[in-house]
Amino acid sequence: MSVGVLIISHDGIGPALLGTAVLMLDGCPLQTKLLTTSRDVDPDQLMEDAVEQITTLDTGDGVLILTDLYGSTPSNIAQKLITQKHVHVVSGLNLSMLIRVLNYPQLPLLELSEKAVSGGKDGIIWIRSE
Repeated sequence: MSVGVLIISHDGIGPALLGTAVLMLDGCPLQTKLLTTSRDVDPDQLMEDAVEQITTLDTGDGVLILTDLYGSTPSNIAQKLITQKHVHVVSGLNLSMLIRVLNYPQLPLLELSEKAVSGGKDGIIWIRSE
């Protein structure tokens, strides 16, 4: 068994990042699902869909939810799901974070959540001339 990953994002962001990560890693070592939202998506329906996905993804080791922007609809939905047993949420999804998570499929939920945060932070670099 392993941790499941649920990506909740605004239209296009999650699918693009997951697609790129899968190409770079030549596969997806963790069971991963996507939910996307836009202006015309009902937040209550998104919540129902998220609960359903968590039920599917949680094989006993928990679910890590990754969202794109803290304070936005995906993040707000995910925050309500933290009350469920074995659910962690990390916001600020970027490609570095996702690749870091997918590179450590054997880790338990807490450690995988920590890897998500460190991967996201490590992927942000100010590149400037000397």
